[in-house]
Amino acid sequence: MNKSEKKLLSQFQSLPDQAKQSLIDFCDFLSEQHRGYSLEVQTPKNIPRPESESVVLAMRRLSDTYFMLNKDVILHQASDLMSQHVLQGRGAVEVIDDLESLFLKFYNELLEQTPE
Repeated sequence: MNKSEKKLLSQFQSLPDQAKQSLIDFCDFLSEQHRGYSLEVQTPKNIPRPESESVVLAMRRLSDTYFMLNKDVILHQASDLMSQHVLQGRGAVEVIDDLESLFLKFYNELLEQTPE
């Protein structure tokens, strides 16, 4: 469950029964209004990895490849990896490999969270 869903559930649980029913009615109304909205997760773009690539360019490529992901969620872990390269001298190829794994992990989590 993501942060918004937890907040919504917490607020819902704190409401009296009549207000809960009003919220459910409003959700039903919104669902009707957005009936054609697709919950399908988009496929990542096929942007090949160049032979020689900087960590910064890899971040741009991966952000473009996985355009459907919330970058705010990934940014913390990605910035840790980038710091390992810049501040600790870790090799760019290793860091880029880890960045690719990180983006793929978040994409797979998104797929798992999306109802069929």
